[in-house]
Amino acid sequence: QDQVRQLHEHLVAAYGRLDYAFNNAGIEIEQGKLADGSEAQFDAIMGVNVKGVWLCMKYQLPLLLAQGGGAIVNTASVAGLGAAPKMSIYSASKHAVIGLTKSAAIEYARKGIRVNAVCPAVIDTDMFRRAYEADPRKAEFAAAMHPVGRIGTVAEIASAVLYLCSDGAAFTTGHCLTVDGGATAI
Repeated sequence: QDQVRQLHEHLVAAYGRLDYAFNNAGIEIEQGKLADGSEAQFDAIMGVNVKGVWLCMKYQLPLLLAQGGGAIVNTASVAGLGAAPKMSIYSASKHAVIGLTKSAAIEYARKGIRVNAVCPAVIDTDMFRRAYEADPRKAEFAAAMHPVGRIGTVAEIASAVLYLCSDGAAFTTGHCLTVDGGATAI
């Protein structure tokens, strides 16, 4: 909490204000059935994926209130939109991010603050590469699970986030924008 508070104090000291925030928290996922997960895995995943997002929003919202509005975008996941077998803890953490997003959106809607989330499927990140480098067949499977036939790019997620922060999304709050190459349409 102290690190997050200090980050936001530094941000205001350096720039004078906060207009938009992108809370992009996530750590490696477990690969096993729910009963096989450990308490340490649970605490680590929830600590980063949920508590990290909550703490950031806790310090961002007063800054946005003080200046009369702004936008927050949180990273959830398609795993937060439904079941994710062998990723139960990760899935629960991303369901929680969606709950935080939607609740904050309603709480602050009349204060000029929009709170949305992006829900990516598999994206080509360092985390993805670490998860699949040991078995390239898994990477091929990940690409095939998307109807577009490939995994997504960081730039595609960035474009979605920029849209949700833009004036073009001025009437959008509490929304979870799925950026998944059609994976959830199946």
